[in-house]
Amino acid sequence: MRFPIGTRPAAVRELRRARAEGRGAFDGRLVVVTGAGSGIGRATARAFAAHGAQVVCADIDLAAVRRTALEIGPPAHPWRVDVASGEDMERFASAVREEHGTPDIVVNNAGIAVAGSFLDHEVADWRRTIDVNLWGVVHGCRLFGRQMVERGRGGHIVNVASLAAFAPSRLLPAYSTSKAAVKMLSDCLRAELAGRGIGVSVICPGFTSTAIAANATYRGGDRAFSERALLRRGYPPERVAAHILRAVHRNTAVVPVNAEGKIGYAMSRISPGLMRGIARLMNSDLGRLAGKD
Repeated sequence: MRFPIGTRPAAVRELRRARAEGRGAFDGRLVVVTGAGSGIGRATARAFAAHGAQVVCADIDLAAVRRTALEIGPPAHPWRVDVASGEDMERFASAVREEHGTPDIVVNNAGIAVAGSFLDHEVADWRRTIDVNLWGVVHGCRLFGRQMVERGRGGHIVNVASLAAFAPSRLLPAYSTSKAAVKMLSDCLRAELAGRGIGVSVICPGFTSTAIAANATYRGGDRAFSERALLRRGYPPERVAAHILRAVHRNTAVVPVNAEGKIGYAMSRISPGLMRGIARLMNSDLGRLAGKD
């Protein structure tokens, strides 16, 4: 479902009409979601399915993504894929097209985090973070974007970045760098694919209650405190998923999510120097900021 720039009222009317007619807003659409085993990916897969879409749920954790598909039911198809592997993604994209067709919507969501200072990061930390957070998005955009172009009926690509894409941090150098790159990639791709009828949105959530802190690699810092703080923040991934569906309907370019995401995005545009100053002053664990409202 594609809505060109400037047609937001029409998109809203279509959504309301679908609800009034008792059909899903994404009936008949094929959606691919990576990182669908938990968190934002899982919530997004469930949200699209609830609105009538057929969903291909992908994750490196096969057991987790199977649980997601089982919760959703027959409209969902689980796949194990390592988004960091070009070969794995090539096989995945080909299999999706052969078994289900070209997707109408692709959500590149899979991501990992390494927390700690730059000098504490190991080379392997940088490589894995860039491979998953950036190359995973590159692979998804390149492979499925080409399928959409060849089909010639438009589509939509959603890339999940972060508040870290525009808010520098002393504690997340690799993660923040990868997410800033995802945002720029999305901006570039949006300009390129607009003439093909393919929308591109980048979603930038602030602190969200997911398992990313529990699964992160820590190079110093208080892991337990970070996890507790994210849970206290209490912002559910389902609300991020709602923003993703809305971004597809409205073909929104950049979507900062929740209070800190919106404030951070605004401040990065108004006063980048202030954002750098805040980053310099931050000498506590990132989780302490997450725990404040």
